[in-house]
Amino acid sequence: MSGNTASQFYWADAAEANLCLCLNRAVRFAWLKLYLRLMSRLGNGALWYITLLALPLLGGSAALSMTLHIGLTAAIGVVFYKVCKRLLVRDRPFVTHQGIACIGTPLDSGSFPSGHTIHAVCFAVMLAGYEPSTAAVYVPIAISIALSRIVLGHHYPSDVIAGGIIGLALGLGSLGLAHL
Repeated sequence: MSGNTASQFYWADAAEANLCLCLNRAVRFAWLKLYLRLMSRLGNGALWYITLLALPLLGGSAALSMTLHIGLTAAIGVVFYKVCKRLLVRDRPFVTHQGIACIGTPLDSGSFPSGHTIHAVCFAVMLAGYEPSTAAVYVPIAISIALSRIVLGHHYPSDVIAGGIIGLALGLGSLGLAHL
């Protein structure tokens, strides 16, 4: 184990190592590896930027307030996960456990929580809150992005679960505040 892993994650890291290794082995399927790498890359921000740019183009001025609301909530999510990663230092699985391959390049060194998952879930929730029909597209994308983070060796399942809970709370909380 590396010297950077915070002691509070020691037991969780050990408990999740076998599951991470098992899921990481799925990259032997070239089609799955390609798909999950694509989902992970889209989750880097490209999909969210394109979505935010497309909303006012497709929905006109009525969609502008929705775009600003989702964009502001996403910015709050960035600040939140960066603070969490700074305070809750956890090495990524491929750093801590021999045999877990890192596919692609992580955006930062911290593992907890998964920022990709926070944003994927938050966007899916908020878009569905405004336009329920978008859930059919964005929920499977959010699930794929979250799963990609584990399979590609970048996150533990608990990082992704925490990211999902944070993204859900952030999205629902922001929608609730906007509708007060």
